[in-house]
Amino acid sequence: MKFFVRDKQFYRDSMAIIIPVALQSLITIGVNMLDTIMVGSLGEIPLSAASLSNQFILIFFICCMGIGMGANVLTARYWGMKDLFSLKKAVTIMLRFVLVFASVFSIVTLVAKGGILRIYTSEIPVIAEGMRYLKWLTVVYFFQGLSVTCTIVLRSVGQVKVPLIGSIFSFFVNLIANYAFIFGKLGMPRMEIEGAALGTLIARIFEFLFICGYFFIADEKIHYRVKDLFRKTGDLIREYFRISVPVLVSDALLGLGVSAVAMVLGHLGSGFVSAYAITSVTQQLTTVVLGGMSNAGAVLIGRTLGEGRKDQAMKQGYTFVFMAAVFGVFAGLLILLISGPIIGCYNITEETRGIAYSLMRAIAIIVIFMSVSNLLTKGVLRGGGDTKFLMVADIIFLWAVSIPLGALAAFVWHLPGFWIYFLLRIDHIIKAIWCTFRLYGGKWIKKVERSKLSEAYAEEAYG
Repeated sequence: MKFFVRDKQFYRDSMAIIIPVALQSLITIGVNMLDTIMVGSLGEIPLSAASLSNQFILIFFICCMGIGMGANVLTARYWGMKDLFSLKKAVTIMLRFVLVFASVFSIVTLVAKGGILRIYTSEIPVIAEGMRYLKWLTVVYFFQGLSVTCTIVLRSVGQVKVPLIGSIFSFFVNLIANYAFIFGKLGMPRMEIEGAALGTLIARIFEFLFICGYFFIADEKIHYRVKDLFRKTGDLIREYFRISVPVLVSDALLGLGVSAVAMVLGHLGSGFVSAYAITSVTQQLTTVVLGGMSNAGAVLIGRTLGEGRKDQAMKQGYTFVFMAAVFGVFAGLLILLISGPIIGCYNITEETRGIAYSLMRAIAIIVIFMSVSNLLTKGVLRGGGDTKFLMVADIIFLWAVSIPLGALAAFVWHLPGFWIYFLLRIDHIIKAIWCTFRLYGGKWIKKVERSKLSEAYAEEAYG
């Protein structure tokens, strides 16, 4: 027990982050699940098309998470140092970065919808439906990117309620808009798969107005305003990129890896795609707490190190890993328990139903290791600034082990769905073990530099 934190305040602070973040994730997953069920009621082809289209949008979302969480390493540390000047500069660089990424993804979606979908599938009906879906989402990247990154920054300074409230309202907006436009209710035209895309766009715009409106106008902790977007950041760019680029690369590789999984399964037919869509939603539904735990790990350890308490940060790391392992076992058992009722909600063939059951069994095992690996890579080690190590871990284990083994299992060895999916996600098992040893070694705690102008600004910032 000497390795674990005994201070009750640590657990209060952890739960103050975990619960709102988990609830926000649960709402987001609930929206995705309702989308899947609504679109799935139209048949397997629309379901596959929407699922594959969202794989490309998911790449952008994960890139935004990487940009935001890279900035989070700095903002949490600067908040612990009470260095508001450096914190604002890090946010400015982050937002500029996001706008560049959003522009690139919007242009690609605008000019190459068909090409995007052909990466994932060769089935012409699925591609045609997917193009109908994507044409409504050309500009969604700007709204989603700014909302996601501003949410992460607010969490790093303890502002977790506003993003949660925004997500609650966004959930109802999305639900009503999807119902109206997919099925032609409430006086709206019946748009089917296009209605699902339009509903998503409307919800993202609302979420952007709520969260970013608060961030730029009402927040008094950071007091970041639109004029701060134009401040000079040259003295902090090198430090920002040293910490943040490896996070972005890691998360971008994760996003591409998730898409690679979808590509492998997509080329096995629409049955595998539909089964994967159902499994993914179930996995997300049962692991919402993990996202909150990882956020808490990154934020609290960043703050603790910013206050100069290295030994306490080590204890916090061990405590978070133990919590993640216990939660992983619980999540695995829960997946096995609810897989039947979840699969029964969908209008799918018996073949697809059988595939879905096999994928559920695989993820029930993987989720135990996924909980530990995600907690370490997205939380504890990242909060310590060990971003280069994590980037290497993602490159080696995801792209040199999981993806090749999964492709071989699918197209050369012709293994059952259970083993294909298990091997596609085996990187989580390896990372959980390797990163636990990294935690124990203590080399994950890195020094973070401040803006050269911070000391001169400190009196103005804090009176």
